Amino acid sequence: MKRILGVVLIIMGLLGLTACGNNNGTKPAAGIANKVLIAYFSCTNTTQAIARHIQTETKGTLYELVPEVPYTAEDLRYYTGGRADREQADPTARPEISGEVENIEKYDVIFLGYPIWHGQAPKIIYTFLESYDFSGKTIVPFCTSHSSSIGSIDTNLHSLAPDAEWVSGRRFASGASQKTVADWIESLDIKLTPDVANFDLESGENGRAPTVMLNSGFEMPVLGIGTYSLHGETCVNSLLSALERGVRLIDTAYMYGNEKEVGQAVRSSGIPREEIFVITKIYPGAQFANPEKAIQDALDALDIGYIDMMLLHHPGSNDVKAYLAIEKFVEQGKIRFIGLSNWYIEEIDGFISQVNIMPALIQNEIHPYYQEQAVVPYMHNLGIVMQAWYPLGGRGFTGALLADSTITEIAASHGVSSAQVILRWHLQRGVVAIPGSSNPDHILENISVFHFSLSDEEMSAIAALDRNEKHDWY
Repeated sequence: MKRILGVVLIIMGLLGLTACGNNNGTKPAAGIANKVLIAYFSCTNTTQAIARHIQTETKGTLYELVPEVPYTAEDLRYYTGGRADREQADPTARPEISGEVENIEKYDVIFLGYPIWHGQAPKIIYTFLESYDFSGKTIVPFCTSHSSSIGSIDTNLHSLAPDAEWVSGRRFASGASQKTVADWIESLDIKLTPDVANFDLESGENGRAPTVMLNSGFEMPVLGIGTYSLHGETCVNSLLSALERGVRLIDTAYMYGNEKEVGQAVRSSGIPREEIFVITKIYPGAQFANPEKAIQDALDALDIGYIDMMLLHHPGSNDVKAYLAIEKFVEQGKIRFIGLSNWYIEEIDGFISQVNIMPALIQNEIHPYYQEQAVVPYMHNLGIVMQAWYPLGGRGFTGALLADSTITEIAASHGVSSAQVILRWHLQRGVVAIPGSSNPDHILENISVFHFSLSDEEMSAIAALDRNEKHDWY
Protein backbone atom coordinates (compact mmCIF):
# COMPACT_ATOMS: atom_id res chain seq x y z
CA MET A 1 0.00 0.00 0.00
CA LYS A 2 1.37 3.35 -0.99
CA ARG A 3 0.08 6.86 -0.43
CA ILE A 4 0.69 9.44 -3.09
CA LEU A 5 1.50 12.76 -1.48
CA GLY A 6 2.24 16.12 -2.99
CA VAL A 7 3.02 16.87 -6.62
CA VAL A 8 5.44 15.45 -9.15
CA LEU A 9 8.90 16.80 -8.46
CA ILE A 10 11.37 18.06 -11.10
CA ILE A 11 14.74 16.63 -10.16
CA MET A 12 17.49 19.20 -10.59
CA GLY A 13 21.10 18.27 -11.17
CA LEU A 14 24.28 19.87 -9.93
CA LEU A 15 24.68 21.85 -13.12
CA GLY A 16 21.29 23.44 -12.63
CA LEU A 17 22.09 25.27 -9.42
CA THR A 18 19.45 27.57 -8.02
CA ALA A 19 19.31 29.74 -4.96
CA CYS A 20 18.50 27.98 -1.69
CA GLY A 21 16.39 30.38 0.38
CA ASN A 22 14.28 30.52 3.49
CA ASN A 23 10.88 29.38 2.27
CA ASN A 24 9.48 29.01 5.80
CA GLY A 25 8.26 25.68 4.48
CA THR A 26 9.01 23.57 7.54
CA LYS A 27 5.49 23.04 8.84
CA PRO A 28 5.05 19.30 9.44
CA ALA A 29 2.24 17.60 7.60
CA ALA A 30 -0.72 17.16 9.91
CA GLY A 31 -1.84 13.89 11.30
CA ILE A 32 0.78 11.53 9.88
CA ALA A 33 2.85 9.01 11.75
CA ASN A 34 4.64 10.83 14.53
CA LYS A 35 7.32 8.19 14.96
CA VAL A 36 9.26 9.18 11.85
CA LEU A 37 10.89 12.53 11.07
CA ILE A 38 12.50 13.17 7.69
CA ALA A 39 14.88 16.08 8.24
CA TYR A 40 16.71 17.21 5.13
CA PHE A 41 18.82 20.01 3.67
CA SER A 42 18.52 20.62 -0.06
CA CYS A 43 19.55 23.49 -2.30
CA THR A 44 18.91 21.94 -5.72
CA ASN A 45 15.81 19.89 -4.83
CA THR A 46 17.71 16.64 -5.42
CA THR A 47 17.80 15.69 -1.74
CA GLN A 48 14.29 17.05 -1.30
CA ALA A 49 13.01 14.61 -3.93
CA ILE A 50 14.44 11.64 -2.00
CA ALA A 51 13.04 13.01 1.24
CA ARG A 52 9.57 13.18 -0.29
CA HIS A 53 9.89 9.60 -1.52
CA ILE A 54 10.74 8.58 2.05
CA GLN A 55 7.74 10.49 3.36
CA THR A 56 5.45 8.65 0.95
CA GLU A 57 6.79 5.30 2.15
CA THR A 58 6.92 6.00 5.89
CA LYS A 59 4.08 8.50 6.34
CA GLY A 60 6.58 10.48 8.38
CA THR A 61 6.82 14.20 9.05
CA LEU A 62 8.86 16.19 6.54
CA TYR A 63 11.12 18.93 7.95
CA GLU A 64 13.39 21.06 5.80
CA LEU A 65 16.57 22.50 7.30
CA VAL A 66 16.39 26.05 6.03
CA PRO A 67 19.51 28.20 6.53
CA GLU A 68 19.01 31.49 8.33
CA VAL A 69 21.13 33.06 5.60
CA PRO A 70 20.07 31.49 2.30
CA TYR A 71 22.68 30.03 -0.04
CA THR A 72 22.91 31.59 -3.48
CA ALA A 73 24.01 29.86 -6.64
CA GLU A 74 27.29 31.77 -6.34
CA ASP A 75 27.79 30.46 -2.79
CA LEU A 76 27.59 26.90 -4.06
CA ARG A 77 30.09 27.04 -6.91
CA TYR A 78 32.95 24.68 -6.17
CA TYR A 79 36.56 25.85 -5.89
CA THR A 80 35.80 29.55 -6.11
CA GLY A 81 36.46 30.36 -2.45
CA GLY A 82 32.76 30.91 -2.01
CA ARG A 83 30.72 30.37 1.10
CA ALA A 84 30.27 26.61 0.75
CA ASP A 85 33.99 26.13 0.09
CA ARG A 86 34.90 28.16 3.19
CA GLU A 87 32.40 26.44 5.48
CA GLN A 88 33.45 22.96 4.45
CA ALA A 89 37.09 23.84 5.13
CA ASP A 90 36.30 25.30 8.57
CA PRO A 91 35.84 22.68 11.36
CA THR A 92 34.03 25.24 13.50
CA ALA A 93 31.52 26.41 10.89
CA ARG A 94 27.91 25.96 12.04
CA PRO A 95 25.43 27.77 9.77
CA GLU A 96 22.33 28.82 11.67
CA ILE A 97 19.00 27.14 10.95
CA SER A 98 15.77 29.11 10.64
CA GLY A 99 13.12 27.61 12.93
CA GLU A 100 13.21 24.39 14.87
CA VAL A 101 11.58 20.97 15.07
CA GLU A 102 8.58 21.05 17.36
CA ASN A 103 8.37 18.26 19.95
CA ILE A 104 11.36 16.38 18.61
CA GLU A 105 11.14 14.11 21.64
CA LYS A 106 8.13 12.34 20.10
CA TYR A 107 10.13 11.02 17.13
CA ASP A 108 11.80 7.63 17.36
CA VAL A 109 13.29 7.36 13.86
CA ILE A 110 14.96 10.24 12.06
CA PHE A 111 15.91 10.05 8.41
CA LEU A 112 18.61 12.67 7.88
CA GLY A 113 19.23 13.82 4.31
CA TYR A 114 21.79 16.09 2.68
CA PRO A 115 23.88 16.53 -0.48
CA ILE A 116 27.58 15.66 -0.49
CA TRP A 117 29.73 18.79 -0.45
CA HIS A 118 33.48 18.35 -0.87
CA GLY A 119 33.16 14.72 0.18
CA GLN A 120 31.27 15.44 3.41
CA ALA A 121 27.92 16.51 4.80
CA PRO A 122 27.25 20.27 4.72
CA LYS A 123 28.03 21.97 8.00
CA ILE A 124 24.35 22.84 8.52
CA ILE A 125 23.88 19.14 9.28
CA TYR A 126 26.40 19.53 12.09
CA THR A 127 24.31 22.44 13.41
CA PHE A 128 21.20 20.26 13.39
CA LEU A 129 22.82 17.32 15.18
CA GLU A 130 24.27 19.59 17.87
CA SER A 131 20.93 21.34 18.45
CA TYR A 132 18.90 18.45 19.92
CA ASP A 133 19.19 15.46 22.21
CA PHE A 134 19.06 12.33 20.06
CA SER A 135 19.56 9.86 22.90
CA GLY A 136 17.79 6.58 22.17
CA LYS A 137 16.67 7.66 18.70
CA THR A 138 17.51 5.87 15.47
CA ILE A 139 19.16 8.05 12.83
CA VAL A 140 19.13 6.90 9.21
CA PRO A 141 21.35 9.07 6.98
CA PHE A 142 20.77 9.43 3.26
CA CYS A 143 22.69 11.64 0.87
CA THR A 144 22.66 12.62 -2.77
CA SER A 145 25.47 12.97 -5.27
CA HIS A 146 26.07 12.50 -8.97
CA SER A 147 29.37 10.69 -8.54
CA SER A 148 30.72 10.69 -4.98
CA SER A 149 30.35 7.50 -2.95
CA ILE A 150 29.05 7.65 0.60
CA GLY A 151 32.35 6.43 2.02
CA SER A 152 32.73 7.72 5.57
CA ILE A 153 30.36 10.61 5.06
CA ASP A 154 27.69 9.24 7.38
CA THR A 155 29.98 7.71 10.03
CA ASN A 156 31.80 11.04 10.44
CA LEU A 157 28.58 12.40 11.92
CA HIS A 158 28.28 9.78 14.65
CA SER A 159 30.28 11.73 17.21
CA LEU A 160 27.77 14.59 16.99
CA ALA A 161 24.99 12.36 18.33
CA PRO A 162 26.85 9.60 20.16
CA ASP A 163 23.82 8.38 22.12
CA ALA A 164 21.75 7.72 19.01
CA GLU A 165 21.56 4.41 17.20
CA TRP A 166 23.02 5.07 13.76
CA VAL A 167 22.00 3.00 10.74
CA SER A 168 24.35 2.70 7.77
CA GLY A 169 23.58 5.44 5.30
CA ARG A 170 22.65 5.28 1.65
CA ARG A 171 23.75 7.47 -1.25
CA PHE A 172 21.25 8.18 -4.03
CA ALA A 173 21.89 9.57 -7.49
CA SER A 174 19.81 12.40 -8.89
CA GLY A 175 16.45 11.12 -10.11
CA ALA A 176 16.37 7.99 -7.94
CA SER A 177 12.94 6.41 -8.32
CA GLN A 178 10.27 5.87 -5.70
CA LYS A 179 10.80 2.12 -6.02
CA THR A 180 14.53 2.46 -5.38
CA VAL A 181 13.82 4.34 -2.18
CA ALA A 182 11.04 1.94 -1.20
CA ASP A 183 13.32 -1.08 -1.67
CA TRP A 184 15.96 0.56 0.52
CA ILE A 185 13.48 1.30 3.30
CA GLU A 186 12.16 -2.25 3.05
CA SER A 187 15.69 -3.53 3.66
CA LEU A 188 16.02 -1.57 6.90
CA ASP A 189 15.23 -3.49 10.07
CA ILE A 190 13.22 -0.61 11.50
CA LYS A 191 9.58 -0.48 12.55
CA LEU A 192 8.21 2.62 10.86
CA THR A 193 4.56 2.53 11.93
CA PRO A 194 3.39 3.14 15.50
CA ASP A 195 2.52 0.07 17.52
CA VAL A 196 -1.20 0.50 18.02
CA ALA A 197 -1.95 -3.17 18.64
CA ASN A 198 -0.62 -3.42 22.19
CA PHE A 199 -2.01 -1.28 24.99
CA ASP A 200 -0.10 -0.74 28.23
CA LEU A 201 -2.95 -2.09 30.33
CA GLU A 202 -0.78 -2.54 33.40
CA SER A 203 -0.57 1.24 33.67
CA GLY A 204 -4.36 1.51 33.87
CA GLU A 205 -6.41 1.68 37.03
CA ASN A 206 -10.09 1.22 37.60
CA GLY A 207 -11.55 4.61 36.85
CA ARG A 208 -8.52 5.65 34.80
CA ALA A 209 -7.99 4.02 31.44
CA PRO A 210 -4.53 4.06 29.88
CA THR A 211 -4.01 5.67 26.47
CA VAL A 212 -2.87 4.59 23.04
CA MET A 213 -0.57 6.76 20.94
CA LEU A 214 -2.29 7.67 17.69
CA ASN A 215 -0.30 7.86 14.47
CA SER A 216 -0.71 11.62 14.70
CA GLY A 217 1.46 11.78 17.80
CA PHE A 218 -1.18 12.29 20.49
CA GLU A 219 -2.81 9.99 22.99
CA MET A 220 -6.38 8.76 23.29
CA PRO A 221 -7.97 6.73 26.14
CA VAL A 222 -8.53 3.07 25.24
CA LEU A 223 -11.90 2.88 26.99
CA GLY A 224 -14.79 5.33 26.86
CA ILE A 225 -18.54 5.71 26.47
CA GLY A 226 -20.77 5.65 23.41
CA THR A 227 -23.83 7.88 23.25
CA TYR A 228 -25.87 6.35 20.42
CA SER A 229 -29.13 5.96 22.38
CA LEU A 230 -28.65 8.82 24.87
CA HIS A 231 -30.73 11.97 24.50
CA GLY A 232 -31.80 15.04 26.44
CA GLU A 233 -31.16 15.16 30.16
CA THR A 234 -30.47 11.43 30.16
CA CYS A 235 -27.51 12.04 27.87
CA VAL A 236 -26.18 14.95 29.92
CA ASN A 237 -26.55 13.12 33.24
CA SER A 238 -25.06 9.90 31.88
CA LEU A 239 -21.99 11.71 30.62
CA LEU A 240 -21.57 13.68 33.82
CA SER A 241 -21.76 10.38 35.70
CA ALA A 242 -19.21 8.85 33.35
CA LEU A 243 -16.82 11.77 33.64
CA GLU A 244 -17.15 11.72 37.43
CA ARG A 245 -16.18 8.03 37.40
CA GLY A 246 -13.08 8.61 35.30
CA VAL A 247 -14.26 8.17 31.72
CA ARG A 248 -12.39 10.57 29.40
CA LEU A 249 -13.41 9.34 25.94
CA ILE A 250 -16.83 10.23 24.53
CA ASP A 251 -18.23 9.14 21.16
CA THR A 252 -21.11 10.90 19.44
CA ALA A 253 -22.27 11.67 15.88
CA TYR A 254 -24.50 14.00 13.92
CA MET A 255 -26.93 11.12 13.34
CA TYR A 256 -27.24 10.48 17.10
CA GLY A 257 -28.88 13.89 17.49
CA ASN A 258 -27.13 14.62 20.78
CA GLU A 259 -24.03 16.69 20.00
CA LYS A 260 -25.47 19.65 21.93
CA GLU A 261 -26.01 17.50 25.02
CA VAL A 262 -22.50 16.07 24.76
CA GLY A 263 -21.07 19.58 24.59
CA GLN A 264 -23.18 20.67 27.55
CA ALA A 265 -21.86 17.79 29.66
CA VAL A 266 -18.24 18.52 28.75
CA ARG A 267 -18.60 22.21 29.52
CA SER A 268 -20.38 21.72 32.84
CA SER A 269 -18.24 18.83 34.11
CA GLY A 270 -15.56 21.04 35.66
CA ILE A 271 -12.91 18.86 34.01
CA PRO A 272 -10.30 20.70 31.91
CA ARG A 273 -11.25 20.49 28.25
CA GLU A 274 -7.90 19.04 27.22
CA GLU A 275 -8.47 16.00 29.45
CA ILE A 276 -11.59 14.91 27.56
CA PHE A 277 -11.37 13.28 24.12
CA VAL A 278 -14.50 13.83 22.01
CA ILE A 279 -15.24 11.98 18.77
CA THR A 280 -18.06 12.88 16.41
CA LYS A 281 -19.02 11.93 12.85
CA ILE A 282 -20.54 13.42 9.73
CA TYR A 283 -22.93 11.39 7.60
CA PRO A 284 -23.15 10.53 3.89
CA GLY A 285 -25.65 12.37 1.75
CA ALA A 286 -26.22 16.05 2.40
CA GLN A 287 -23.34 16.33 4.87
CA PHE A 288 -20.78 14.77 2.52
CA ALA A 289 -22.07 16.96 -0.31
CA ASN A 290 -21.54 20.13 1.74
CA PRO A 291 -18.89 19.05 4.24
CA GLU A 292 -17.72 22.51 5.30
CA LYS A 293 -21.21 23.30 6.60
CA ALA A 294 -21.51 19.89 8.26
CA ILE A 295 -18.20 20.32 10.03
CA GLN A 296 -19.02 23.82 11.21
CA ASP A 297 -22.45 22.63 12.39
CA ALA A 298 -20.72 20.01 14.56
CA LEU A 299 -18.34 22.59 16.00
CA ASP A 300 -21.25 24.89 16.78
CA ALA A 301 -23.43 22.15 18.28
CA LEU A 302 -20.70 20.82 20.56
CA ASP A 303 -19.37 24.29 21.43
CA ILE A 304 -16.30 22.93 23.19
CA GLY A 305 -13.62 24.91 21.38
CA TYR A 306 -12.35 22.13 19.13
CA ILE A 307 -13.18 18.55 18.19
CA ASP A 308 -10.61 15.92 19.07
CA MET A 309 -11.53 13.60 16.23
CA MET A 310 -14.04 13.66 13.38
CA LEU A 311 -14.96 10.51 11.49
CA LEU A 312 -16.76 9.84 8.25
CA HIS A 313 -19.71 7.75 9.47
CA HIS A 314 -19.45 5.24 6.62
CA PRO A 315 -18.42 5.18 2.95
CA GLY A 316 -20.61 7.07 0.51
CA SER A 317 -20.66 9.50 -2.39
CA ASN A 318 -18.29 12.41 -1.84
CA ASP A 319 -16.51 10.69 1.04
CA VAL A 320 -13.08 11.75 -0.24
CA LYS A 321 -14.38 15.30 -0.68
CA ALA A 322 -15.67 15.28 2.90
CA TYR A 323 -12.39 13.91 4.25
CA LEU A 324 -10.34 16.55 2.44
CA ALA A 325 -12.63 19.21 3.91
CA ILE A 326 -11.91 17.89 7.42
CA GLU A 327 -8.21 18.12 6.61
CA LYS A 328 -8.61 21.87 6.13
CA PHE A 329 -10.18 22.18 9.58
CA VAL A 330 -7.25 20.19 11.00
CA GLU A 331 -4.88 22.74 9.47
CA GLN A 332 -6.88 25.48 11.18
CA GLY A 333 -6.66 23.73 14.57
CA LYS A 334 -10.43 23.29 14.87
CA ILE A 335 -10.20 19.50 14.59
CA ARG A 336 -7.23 17.57 15.88
CA PHE A 337 -7.48 14.17 14.17
CA ILE A 338 -9.41 12.39 11.43
CA GLY A 339 -10.78 8.86 11.29
CA LEU A 340 -13.25 6.60 9.55
CA SER A 341 -16.16 4.46 10.63
CA ASN A 342 -17.31 1.26 8.93
CA TRP A 343 -14.32 1.00 6.60
CA TYR A 344 -12.92 -2.42 5.76
CA ILE A 345 -9.98 -3.87 3.87
CA GLU A 346 -11.62 -3.57 0.47
CA GLU A 347 -12.21 0.16 0.96
CA ILE A 348 -9.18 1.39 2.88
CA ASP A 349 -6.30 1.18 0.39
CA GLY A 350 -8.02 2.99 -2.44
CA PHE A 351 -9.33 5.62 -0.06
CA ILE A 352 -6.12 6.62 1.70
CA SER A 353 -4.30 6.93 -1.61
CA GLN A 354 -6.58 9.91 -2.33
CA VAL A 355 -6.10 11.83 0.92
CA ASN A 356 -3.21 13.62 2.61
CA ILE A 357 -3.65 12.75 6.29
CA MET A 358 -3.54 9.12 7.33
CA PRO A 359 -6.65 8.14 9.32
CA ALA A 360 -5.78 7.84 12.98
CA LEU A 361 -8.66 5.51 13.84
CA ILE A 362 -11.26 3.22 12.30
CA GLN A 363 -14.42 2.53 14.28
CA ASN A 364 -16.29 -0.64 13.30
CA GLU A 365 -18.74 -3.11 14.75
CA ILE A 366 -16.62 -5.55 16.76
CA HIS A 367 -17.71 -7.98 19.49
CA PRO A 368 -17.11 -11.67 20.31
CA TYR A 369 -19.67 -12.80 17.72
CA TYR A 370 -18.22 -10.50 15.03
CA GLN A 371 -14.50 -10.17 15.62
CA GLU A 372 -13.07 -8.89 12.31
CA GLN A 373 -10.09 -11.18 12.75
CA ALA A 374 -8.65 -10.11 9.39
CA VAL A 375 -9.56 -6.42 9.50
CA VAL A 376 -8.13 -5.64 12.95
CA PRO A 377 -4.53 -6.75 12.24
CA TYR A 378 -4.66 -5.26 8.74
CA MET A 379 -5.45 -1.81 10.11
CA HIS A 380 -2.98 -2.21 12.95
CA ASN A 381 -0.25 -2.89 10.40
CA LEU A 382 -1.09 0.47 8.82
CA GLY A 383 -0.67 2.17 12.19
CA ILE A 384 -4.42 2.80 12.51
CA VAL A 385 -6.13 2.34 15.88
CA MET A 386 -9.20 0.09 15.85
CA GLN A 387 -12.25 1.01 17.93
CA ALA A 388 -15.33 -1.13 18.59
CA TRP A 389 -18.86 0.15 18.44
CA TYR A 390 -21.32 -2.42 19.75
CA PRO A 391 -18.49 -3.83 21.90
CA LEU A 392 -21.08 -5.77 23.97
CA GLY A 393 -23.06 -7.05 21.00
CA GLY A 394 -25.46 -4.21 20.27
CA ARG A 395 -29.17 -3.54 20.45
CA GLY A 396 -31.20 -6.70 20.99
CA PHE A 397 -28.11 -8.89 21.20
CA THR A 398 -26.33 -7.77 24.38
CA GLY A 399 -28.30 -10.06 26.68
CA ALA A 400 -27.48 -13.19 24.70
CA LEU A 401 -23.80 -12.31 24.50
CA LEU A 402 -23.53 -11.55 28.20
CA ALA A 403 -25.20 -14.90 28.94
CA ASP A 404 -22.89 -16.91 26.69
CA SER A 405 -21.60 -19.81 28.78
CA THR A 406 -17.97 -19.26 27.72
CA ILE A 407 -18.16 -15.64 28.84
CA THR A 408 -19.97 -16.36 32.11
CA GLU A 409 -17.55 -19.10 33.09
CA ILE A 410 -14.55 -16.82 32.54
CA ALA A 411 -16.30 -14.04 34.45
CA ALA A 412 -17.02 -16.33 37.41
CA SER A 413 -13.39 -17.43 37.57
CA HIS A 414 -12.27 -13.80 37.94
CA GLY A 415 -15.13 -12.59 40.11
CA VAL A 416 -16.17 -9.99 37.53
CA SER A 417 -19.15 -9.43 35.23
CA SER A 418 -19.57 -10.74 31.71
CA ALA A 419 -19.40 -7.15 30.41
CA GLN A 420 -16.06 -6.64 32.12
CA VAL A 421 -14.69 -9.83 30.55
CA ILE A 422 -15.74 -8.72 27.07
CA LEU A 423 -14.31 -5.23 27.48
CA ARG A 424 -11.04 -6.65 28.81
CA TRP A 425 -10.94 -9.00 25.80
CA HIS A 426 -11.27 -6.04 23.44
CA LEU A 427 -8.42 -4.18 25.14
CA GLN A 428 -6.10 -7.18 25.24
CA ARG A 429 -6.45 -7.62 21.49
CA GLY A 430 -5.68 -3.94 20.96
CA VAL A 431 -9.21 -2.67 20.26
CA VAL A 432 -10.53 0.49 21.91
CA ALA A 433 -14.06 0.03 23.30
CA ILE A 434 -16.88 2.57 23.75
CA PRO A 435 -19.76 0.81 25.54
CA GLY A 436 -22.90 2.87 25.97
CA SER A 437 -24.90 3.10 29.18
CA SER A 438 -27.08 5.46 31.18
CA ASN A 439 -26.79 3.38 34.35
CA PRO A 440 -24.18 4.83 36.76
CA ASP A 441 -23.41 1.37 38.17
CA HIS A 442 -22.83 -0.07 34.71
CA ILE A 443 -20.70 2.93 33.73
CA LEU A 444 -18.50 2.34 36.78
CA GLU A 445 -18.36 -1.36 35.99
CA ASN A 446 -17.31 -0.66 32.41
CA ILE A 447 -14.39 1.56 33.43
CA SER A 448 -13.22 -0.99 36.02
CA VAL A 449 -11.41 -3.67 34.03
CA PHE A 450 -7.81 -3.07 35.06
CA HIS A 451 -7.63 -5.27 38.18
CA PHE A 452 -7.61 -8.57 36.27
CA SER A 453 -6.36 -9.98 33.00
CA LEU A 454 -7.37 -12.82 30.71
CA SER A 455 -5.05 -15.74 30.11
CA ASP A 456 -4.03 -16.84 26.63
CA GLU A 457 -6.40 -19.78 26.98
CA GLU A 458 -9.28 -17.47 27.90
CA MET A 459 -8.50 -15.14 25.00
CA SER A 460 -8.50 -18.15 22.67
CA ALA A 461 -11.79 -19.39 24.07
CA ILE A 462 -13.43 -16.05 23.32
CA ALA A 463 -11.81 -15.95 19.89
CA ALA A 464 -13.50 -19.26 19.16
CA LEU A 465 -16.92 -17.63 19.65
CA ASP A 466 -16.60 -15.73 16.37
CA ARG A 467 -19.64 -16.38 14.18
CA ASN A 468 -19.04 -13.59 11.66
CA GLU A 469 -22.45 -12.46 12.91
CA LYS A 470 -22.99 -8.79 12.18
CA HIS A 471 -25.72 -7.07 14.19
CA ASP A 472 -26.14 -3.92 12.12
CA TRP A 473 -26.09 -3.09 8.41
CA TYR A 474 -22.99 -0.89 8.23
